[in-house]
Amino acid sequence: MLLMIMPVSIYAQKKSKLIVGGYGEVVLSRNFYSDNVYRYTDPTTYAGQTHGRFDIPHAVIYLGYDFGKGWSMQTEIEFEHLGTGSAVEKEYTEAGEWESEIEQGGEVELEQFWIQKSFMPQLNVRVGHMVVPVGGLNNAHEPLNFFTVYRSEGEYTILPSTWHDTGISLWGQVSDFRYEAMVVAGLDAFMFNRERFIGYGHKSPYEYKVANNYGFAARVDNTTIKNLRMSLSGYFGNSMHNSYPNDMKNTRYADVKGSTFVGAFDFVYNSDYLVIRGNADYGHVSDAATISTIKRNLASSNAPYKKTPVGEAACAVGIESGYDILHLFNVTDKEQKLFIFGRYEYYDSYIPAEDQQDYEYTDVNRIALGLNWYPIPQIAVKAEYSKRFLKSQYNNEPSISIGVAYMGFFNK
Repeated sequence: MLLMIMPVSIYAQKKSKLIVGGYGEVVLSRNFYSDNVYRYTDPTTYAGQTHGRFDIPHAVIYLGYDFGKGWSMQTEIEFEHLGTGSAVEKEYTEAGEWESEIEQGGEVELEQFWIQKSFMPQLNVRVGHMVVPVGGLNNAHEPLNFFTVYRSEGEYTILPSTWHDTGISLWGQVSDFRYEAMVVAGLDAFMFNRERFIGYGHKSPYEYKVANNYGFAARVDNTTIKNLRMSLSGYFGNSMHNSYPNDMKNTRYADVKGSTFVGAFDFVYNSDYLVIRGNADYGHVSDAATISTIKRNLASSNAPYKKTPVGEAACAVGIESGYDILHLFNVTDKEQKLFIFGRYEYYDSYIPAEDQQDYEYTDVNRIALGLNWYPIPQIAVKAEYSKRFLKSQYNNEPSISIGVAYMGFFNK
C-alpha cells in the first residue's frame, strides 16, 4: 500500500510524545513552449520556443508534541522554491548609495501552528493556523499522495494551495465518517485574479491577516466501502471589504459583498496494486465585474493587489490512475513498487460574467503519463510527460519532468 500521511491524524499514528516529520520534492523540467508573458496575446511570435527549470517546489518540516490529557500541538514550516533571500550592498557606481537586492525568489511560510484539545474520537477542538481541507489536493497535498511530478494543476490553479488560514476547527470520527467544520479569516477579493481565480485570496501582503469578514469551511469523508474514500467539502464567505484599509464602506461600493462559494467532491480508491483518484471542483464569486474594476483602479497607485480581473466562476475536474506493474514479476523486495500512471484534467480559472471580456487561454485540457518508482515506501522517483491542450488559436504546451520526493516521520 502507498504511504498515506495526513497531518490531522499524526497523533493516532505515533506513540512518541515528540513528533518530527516532513516532506520535500526536487524537480527538473523541460518545457517545450515559451515562458514569455505575451505568448497568449501573440502566439505566432512565440511558437517553437522552449525553456527549462530546476526547482524545489516544497520542503516542509513537521514538529508536533503530545502534552497529555488530550492536549497537543503541531507546527509546519514550509520552504517553497528554495525560500527567499535579499542582500544589501554599497553601490560605488551610483554615488556610494546603499541598495537592497532580491537574491532569491520563493517563500518561507508557517503553514500550520495549532493547539488541540481532544475530548474523544468524535470531538476535537483545534485553534490556530491550519490547513483548510477544501478539495482533494488541500486535504492530501504531500507529494506521495499524487502521481504527477507537480501538484495536480486543476485544483492548484483555481484554489489556494496549500490553503491554510487562522481560525478554529471542530473535527471528529464517527463510525465510517470523518467530519471537520472550520471558521477562518475570510478571503480577500482584491487578491483574486484571472490566472488563479481565488488562489491567492488567503494570502496577505501585510504583517497580519485582515479578518473583517469570516469564512466557513467544512469537509466530510466516508470510508464505508473497502479501499475507497469519498469526500465532500466546501467554503463560503464574503470576500469584499476584507483588505486594508477598510474604507470602502464609505463609498458607493459599500454594498458589494464578493460572496465566494466553493464546492468540491474528491475520492481515492487504494488497493494493493491499483490507485485511482479523482476530483470535481466549482467556485463562484458574486460581483466579479465590479471587483475587477475596483482592483484595476487601486492597482494604478501601486497597491499590493492582483491587477488582472477575476471571473465570476471557475472549475476543475480531474482523474488519475496508477497500476503497480512490479507485482507481475518475481521481485523479492515486496516494499518496492513501480506505478505506471495516467492523468486527465480539465480546468478553467476564468469563466466571465456576461458583462466581462473572455480570455480563452484559461480554458485548458491536460494529460500526463509517467512512472512512479517507490524503492522504499517513503521515497518516490517520478518521471512524466504532460501536455496542455489550449484553444486552437494558441500553442499547446508539452513538457517533460522528473522528480524525487520523500514523505515521512523521523522520530522513533
